[in-house]
Formats: sequence, C-alpha cells, structure tokens
Amino acid sequence: MSDPAATVRRVTSTTVKRADRTARPPFRCTECGWTATKWVGRCGECQAWGTVAEDAGPGGGAPRTVATAPTRAPARPIDEIDVETARARPTGVDELDRVLGGGIVPGAVVLLAGEPGVGKSTLLLDVAARAARTGRRVLYVTGEESAAQVRLRAGRIGALDPQLLLADETDLATVLGHVEQVQPDLLVLDSVQTIASAAIEGTAGGVAQVREVTAAVIAAAKSRDMPVVLVGHVTKDGSVAGPRTLEHLVDVVCQFEGERHSRLRMLRATKNRYGPTDEVGCFDLSERGIVGLADPSGLFVSQAQQPVPGTCLTVTLEGRRPLATEVQALVAPSAVPNPRRTTSGIDSSRLAMVLAVLQRRLGARLADQDVYVSTVGGARVVEPAADLALALAAVSSRENVALPRGLVAIGEVGLAGEIRTVSGVGRRLAEAARLGFTRAIVPAGALDGFTAPDGISVVTASDLAQAVGAVGM
Repeated sequence: MSDPAATVRRVTSTTVKRADRTARPPFRCTECGWTATKWVGRCGECQAWGTVAEDAGPGGGAPRTVATAPTRAPARPIDEIDVETARARPTGVDELDRVLGGGIVPGAVVLLAGEPGVGKSTLLLDVAARAARTGRRVLYVTGEESAAQVRLRAGRIGALDPQLLLADETDLATVLGHVEQVQPDLLVLDSVQTIASAAIEGTAGGVAQVREVTAAVIAAAKSRDMPVVLVGHVTKDGSVAGPRTLEHLVDVVCQFEGERHSRLRMLRATKNRYGPTDEVGCFDLSERGIVGLADPSGLFVSQAQQPVPGTCLTVTLEGRRPLATEVQALVAPSAVPNPRRTTSGIDSSRLAMVLAVLQRRLGARLADQDVYVSTVGGARVVEPAADLALALAAVSSRENVALPRGLVAIGEVGLAGEIRTVSGVGRRLAEAARLGFTRAIVPAGALDGFTAPDGISVVTASDLAQAVGAVGM
C-alpha cells in the first residue's frame, strides 16, 4: 500500500516543475520576433540561423503598465506646435550632416553601426569635440575602452576640450546617473551592447538587455530634448546586431562601411526620420583621425600620364553623389584548363556575365584567357551602370589597344548585348565634365529630355558592337 504523503509530495513536485517550465521566459528570434518554448538553432519563421535567444523580459510578455498617469502637457492642435525645437543642429562635420539631413535634431537618437576597426569611435569622438568647442556640454560614455585609452585617441586626433566629459561605465543606472548629474547637450554611448541593467536578467548584449538599455536611453533623450548617438555592433553578414526592435526604436540608423586595407570610409543612412536615406558621406581615415572628403573622386582614378590598355572610367552613383571610378582589366593567356576570373571591387558574377556576352555577341575569344579585374583606390562597384566600362576595359586589354584619353563609359549591358539606360545620367555627365573628361559613351535614349554639359562630347550606343566601334576597336 502506497504512502499518501509520498503521493502528495510527488504530485506537488510535478506541479512545481510544470509551473517552473510555464514561468520560464520563452525563446525569441531577434530578427522576426518568433517565440519558442525551448532553444533551437534555426528560427521556425524566418529560417535564420543563430538568432533565437532567451527572452528574459519580466512578466513573459505581459503588459507592465496598466494604470493611467497624468499627462505632462495637454494635446494641442497640430498647427500650434512649435517646430523650432525640431530643427537640426549642425555637428560641424559636413559629411555627417549631409547624411543626417543637416545635423542632429534635439531629442533624436542616432544608431551608428559598423564593423570593428572601421572608425566609429574615432568619428564620434571628433563629433563630440566639435560640439564641445561650440559651447555645448557633451558626455561621452565608453563601455568598451578605459577612459585613459579614449584620452590617448583624443589627444592623437586633437579632440580635447573642457566641455567634453568622459566616463567609462557599463551599468545602465550609473550611466543615467551621469546624465542626471552632467545635464549634457549631447550624449554619446559607445556601445549599446556593452551596457547592462541590473534589473534585467541576461548578459550585456542580449536581447532583453539591449531592448531595456535602448528604451531607457530613448526615454531620457525625449524627456530632456537631448540628442543621443549610440554605437552598435554588426553581425558577420553586416546587419545591426541585436533585436530588430532596436532599429525600430531609434530615429536614425547609419551604417559606417569601409575596407580594412583602404582609407576610404562611407556613411549611409538606412533609416532617417528627419532627412533623406539616399545620401552618402565619404571620409578619409588616417593616423591623424578621420576627415570628411567633399570630393572623393580623385581617390578612384589612377594618375597614369599616358593611356594604358585595359583601363576605362565610369561614373557611379552612391546615393545622390556621383563618383568617378576607374575599372582596370588584365586579359592574359591561361596556362591551366580552367582560366582564372579574379575580381577586386567588382562583383564576380557580374564579370562572368559580361565576359559571356562579349564572347557570344562580339566573338571575343576569352574562354582560354585569364581575366583579372580591379577598381582603383579600393572602391566597390555594385551597380550595373559600370557594365559598359567593364566590357570596354576587357576588350581593350584583349586587343592591347588603349582607349581614347578623357573617355567615360556609362551603361548596363544586357544578355542580348544591348546597352540599357541607367538612372541619373545627367548627374553622372555633369560630374565627368567637372573632372575634365571630354568624351562619354552612354546608352541610346539616355539624353532624351536634356542636353549634355558643356565641354563633353556624348556618343550614344544601343549595343556593345556600336560602343566598341565608337572607341576604334
């Protein structure tokens, strides 16, 4: 006969275990918000790998605020709202202001993301020093480095000012205490993944911690009309690390890009509530710091005195900004059964397509040739407008005939060998004329509705055969 007390204990223990499993916070996908009762390696909704993490939010997702509170100010008619408080204030860095839409709006929260070593901290330290020199009090909170390390960098780039206050903290409550004590006009937090709250379970950088830190910083920014710049990490595929709600909560999301072995850095806005998202800022990163480049086209053009076979210039659009870029190709006989196709700054699949079109439509013998293609200055060309320049450079190298001096080629190459028009041809030609180019090849019909700029002769071509014939090959 079983013991009734033991039966009660077993039932109680089972009930407690079930209650613990029920009360345990679910696992949530940081990309799409899909939840699961246990950890899985792949999200069942968006099929992303490694994005499911434990959601330690209090209450298991239940609402925490259920009571009403007194309002700070009554609702007013929309035409009576003062818009002066929402005017952007310049940061002193022209390239950053271009991307932000004129400057930072009071109370705005800007997220700056980028790969390690790209120059995020250097750029923001320079922005903080420039703001401090205008009389504004700036608080720079670093959670990744010590205060002495940041001080050494500031001395190297000349970012020292008494109005720039520095603190190295990783606790959210302490950071908010610094904000209460300093009353800054600008807050820089480097980085949001290193700050943690003692009231939330989980390590710094987790889903719940990042959400809590961001929400607290945004609340402080909106209540004080204090602009805030957050530094964010990125994943291996280049997207912003952390929950997707992080990008939804902030006002501006900027991506800082650049090749590790190149000095050029580009800043893009992927989200901007106060300005455009198609502007690009260019910077030059050196030992003395980071400097904005108002005219970066010279970085992407070689300084050869005489025309060289296998080189052709094009004008790409980075946002609204036209950039002159030189494409170089080297075609040589191959010593292996499978010829090499090596690219640097050019999409390899795009190169393979252009070479196939050249061989099929023009009869260019390239199947037994090694082809090496590169851009000058570390530029990365991803838009199809550079197809025509790539094709002409390959033909020029194959025939060992240099293209005419001062020539630019703009156009997309189709699989049938036709040259398709691209957007912004007028801006591209204006940039080419400003840089001193005298001749351009563009798709047929690209000049409909406007005239070519002064000083540049424009030749239209409907297919590759006409383009190659226009350059005398």
